[in-house]
Amino acid sequence: MHILIVEDNALVASGIRTGLQLHGMQADVAGTAAAAQAHVDARSYDACVLDLGLPDGDGLALLRRWRAAGTALPVLILSARSALDDRIAGFEQGTDDYLAKPFDLHELALRLQALVRRAGGRASDRVTLGECEIDLASGAVWRAGVPLELPRREWLLLAALVQAGGRVLSTAQLHDSLYGLGEEVGSNTVNVHVHHLRRKLGADLIDTVRGLGFRLGARYQQQLVPAASSTSA
Repeated sequence: MHILIVEDNALVASGIRTGLQLHGMQADVAGTAAAAQAHVDARSYDACVLDLGLPDGDGLALLRRWRAAGTALPVLILSARSALDDRIAGFEQGTDDYLAKPFDLHELALRLQALVRRAGGRASDRVTLGECEIDLASGAVWRAGVPLELPRREWLLLAALVQAGGRVLSTAQLHDSLYGLGEEVGSNTVNVHVHHLRRKLGADLIDTVRGLGFRLGARYQQQLVPAASSTSA
């Protein structure tokens, strides 16, 4: 899950980013409305945490422009403006959720997971793919009932493919899901992570679409349903 944090307070933004990373999310930070727009124009995000008091304009104006342009990016407003009128204004301009400062990082992460889950049309974060069971909220993965520990990048790649359903994701899109802006990585990094996931979870879990990228294995695309039982119990 790749999140855009729009927050002009560098300390607050850094704390949010670190907290979301601990919950298995990748995050980029924009300190102005202009920077946020540039980020959204340059890459795809699963959700956005939006502050309202930005140095070059109001966050509501930015949100209004996004919605007018048809940008469906799920947005959670995170603001010190906690009055009822402020919250109503946020929803009227198109926000999907609203959380007042001060806030709890765990709650923020759960709300973002819920936004992405609803955007993907899923009723649950727990999905079953053949003999593999995946919890998109906790990052837990099991194969044939045996828990697996995936490195963070492999988990982010797996989550991106599951959340995409059967859509093909290009190498560039998967790169964006795994790494923040400015991170230097090798050109073959995504392919290496795909190789490791296939070895651990099954060779047919990820299909290569020649010339386009990768997608969830064709046989699993209709299995994105809530798991019937809790393997971790």
